[in-house]
Amino acid sequence: MDMGVVLQTTPPSARVVDLATRAETYGFSHVWTFDSHILWQEPFPIYTQILASTRNVTVGPMVTNPLTRDWTVTASLFATLNEMFGNRTVIGMGRGDSAVRVINGKPSTLAALGQAVHVIRELANGREVEHRGSTIRFPWASKSRAEVWIAGYGPKALRLAGEVGDGFILQLADPDITAWTIEAVRNAATGAGRDPDSFTICVAAPAYVSDDVVHAREQCRWFGGMVGNHVADIVDRYGAGGGVPAALTDYIAGREGYDYNEHGQAGNVHTAFVPDAIVDRFCVLGPIDEHVRRVKELEALGVDQFALYLQHDAKDETLQAYGEKVIPAITEHVLAKS
Repeated sequence: MDMGVVLQTTPPSARVVDLATRAETYGFSHVWTFDSHILWQEPFPIYTQILASTRNVTVGPMVTNPLTRDWTVTASLFATLNEMFGNRTVIGMGRGDSAVRVINGKPSTLAALGQAVHVIRELANGREVEHRGSTIRFPWASKSRAEVWIAGYGPKALRLAGEVGDGFILQLADPDITAWTIEAVRNAATGAGRDPDSFTICVAAPAYVSDDVVHAREQCRWFGGMVGNHVADIVDRYGAGGGVPAALTDYIAGREGYDYNEHGQAGNVHTAFVPDAIVDRFCVLGPIDEHVRRVKELEALGVDQFALYLQHDAKDETLQAYGEKVIPAITEHVLAKS
């Protein structure tokens, strides 16, 4: 099972690069960042520094969107990074949350997201594509390779991920919801004539290693509020039932609004509606043994990568604990002599 880390591009950027570099030394395979250019720094210049400071990790946004950059610009950014650093990028994409809502926009339609995935992937992989009435390609990107992983929660987003994605990103670690989404994505892939085991399943959620679960919970409650933005969209579209598990939708009943100035921050006062049980289900909290148990549980459900968010006051301690304790505990051990 691969292990990723998700970072905010909060200044100083050198701190982001430092955490990413240390993640590689601890055995992490992927370094992801938020992509919200007003709330935090633009991630792509930071990717160049991460890639230049490491040798193996794959980098990408969790997640970018089809609205804040022209699709050809997004594709060119990834293809350029691939040429510079040897195909070490992955493209996480969703409809858009803070990056578009902060400038009073709305998330894209799923139809537009699907079209963007096609155009960006073809161009970023050096292939020609029909776009705006022209056939275009990057003549300099024939060796570039990048996958597109689609993030989502609702039935239509899950179907899109299964039909056209190279991977699927679920931003929460609840085992029941994880199982439901994986089944939906794989069924969609089968319905589209694809191999349901041909794409990558990534679960991303805050992880906090500590015996003080009460404190860890307060440091990660923000995540339930962030997920709640997407859940509110789902409820608006499908209703409180609508084929979506109550385990995902019921908890937002007390949600009254959201302040993006506190987006992704510990202590966000607009997440008081998130109950303790949701924090415990959506996140991975507690001592080392509990993290090992939860990660193995996700792996048994078919998850290929667990990517842990480090938006709390124990970034260094949690990163180290995963590198020295959790990753070795979930890694297959091979004998040198038998």
